[in-house]
Amino acid sequence: MTLDRLLSKLGIASRSQAQEWIRAGRVRINRRLVRMPDTWIDWPGDAVTLDDRPIEQRPPQFILFHKPKGVVTTHQDEKGRPTIFDVLPPELKGLHAVGRLDQATSGLLLLTNDSTLSSFLTDPKQQVPRLYLVTVRGEVSEETGRAALDGVDDQGERLHCASVTIQKRSGRESHLVVTLTEGKNREIRRLFKALGHEVTRLRRIQYGPFILGDLQPGAWRELPIEAARAQLRLPSAHAAGVPQAKPDPLDRRAT
Repeated sequence: MTLDRLLSKLGIASRSQAQEWIRAGRVRINRRLVRMPDTWIDWPGDAVTLDDRPIEQRPPQFILFHKPKGVVTTHQDEKGRPTIFDVLPPELKGLHAVGRLDQATSGLLLLTNDSTLSSFLTDPKQQVPRLYLVTVRGEVSEETGRAALDGVDDQGERLHCASVTIQKRSGRESHLVVTLTEGKNREIRRLFKALGHEVTRLRRIQYGPFILGDLQPGAWRELPIEAARAQLRLPSAHAAGVPQAKPDPLDRRAT
């Protein structure tokens, strides 16, 4: 990955801030000064320092988090809006989100520092399903549901659902269960707006095999990295040469 992306993924800085630091000559790779943010790095094989202090790889973690509505999925927000890391405890700031949920969307958000795992989950070729509960204005017809499956063109992108189930509908609003297999920006909102139905509520309840369950907004729980990899049929962290985290007897949750 690129050097600026690495610093961002490790939670050390936002990507724009990392780019400023690199251009200012504060970062070295294998003792060599670099000033290009897009310098390619073999992590964790290469040694990276910031202000001559080594940046070390943390033991892998995997977190299931119930993102509340009203916070943005980023480490720092240039507009000053609250972020998920204002809700999560400081020790989790070294993790990066697997994909994003927009500010108005709530539900399951995965966080990790295992780049192999996050790359697998976000790779469109893997077709990892994401399940959402959706409320829209107006009555969604069967025809509209089929149109959502067929897809629409919007801003040069083809938007579509993998599945749509109409749970309840009336002239006022409709409740849907929608499955996506790609992570396009605001895809559900854009898709149903194009079909004549504004989304008024959106909550993700599942991402691949990982389920929101009874997690309350703002709460989180840690899944052992080996269990997360096993559910995705990925090689174990040990086999992949990833440093192992020490067992934690506490079930840590945000309050």
